[in-house]
Amino acid sequence: MQMTPEFFILAIVTIVGISTPILLAALGELVVEKAGVLNLGVEGMMLVGAIAGFATTVFTGNPWVGVLAAAAAGATSSLIFGFLTLSLNSNQVATGLALTIFGTGVSSLIGTAFVGRIVPQFGSIFPPELARDPILKVLFGYSPIVYFSIIMVVLVWWFLTSTRAGLILRAVGENDLSAHSIGYSVIGVRYLAVAFGGAMAGIGGAYFSLVITPMWAERMTAGRGWIALALVVFASWRAPRLLVGAYFFGVLVYLELFAKASGLSILPSQFWAAMPYLMTVVVLTLISMRDRIGLNAPACLGKPFLPAT
Repeated sequence: MQMTPEFFILAIVTIVGISTPILLAALGELVVEKAGVLNLGVEGMMLVGAIAGFATTVFTGNPWVGVLAAAAAGATSSLIFGFLTLSLNSNQVATGLALTIFGTGVSSLIGTAFVGRIVPQFGSIFPPELARDPILKVLFGYSPIVYFSIIMVVLVWWFLTSTRAGLILRAVGENDLSAHSIGYSVIGVRYLAVAFGGAMAGIGGAYFSLVITPMWAERMTAGRGWIALALVVFASWRAPRLLVGAYFFGVLVYLELFAKASGLSILPSQFWAAMPYLMTVVVLTLISMRDRIGLNAPACLGKPFLPAT
């Protein structure tokens, strides 16, 4: 295959498309974990968002409404997790895994009615001549959700580092008892963080069903929720590093796809199928050993809030 400028531009556009849903889900999980909550149900929330966005778009014909429905569905499913873990103090790891199983089952059940259906595409937010230009489309040829994801990186970084609300959220994640003692609602802050994480995961899932493959297929997220979880840890809970990590993963996936198309597969397909679950094992191991290895994780991550009586 000839390495022309058009080839590299197509590669960049493809990499950005692959990376966007992972970045969205990881940003949501970053805020959740900064508040001291470990939600392993990202994959399930993405699938719930994918089917909610797809079904809503089929009925309304408007993908923007579909994205809003995906965010609402993701937030609602995350609040189920929140109620069980924050109000009832159930184990966060087990409940998150249950949420993934729940989301996978619900999306498969509802999705059977939409197999073979096609949804309308997002229109370009830029003039068509810019979006279709062979060169300029590297800047102007993306779905609006791509630009939204980049804006959210900046907003999440600014919120966590430069606002009073972000400081409160980080305080809740670092020392919940101290935050509680000076009058902050630890449970309330964590509920809001969990809802935000669910909404972002839902939008990430909708990107699969409305942009990448605008027709329904079961388990279309293909384990990307687990990759998002891993990225949060490997990015040391910093939003700018999530952007770099998500695009780096997109490059790896693109190289594998390119190698297969060229007949020279770099790694066996079984490796890519197993990678999300391998990353999950690594992440849980690192979190469990965070005190011994000096991992820069929120001090209260995964621990229930038990105020002194």
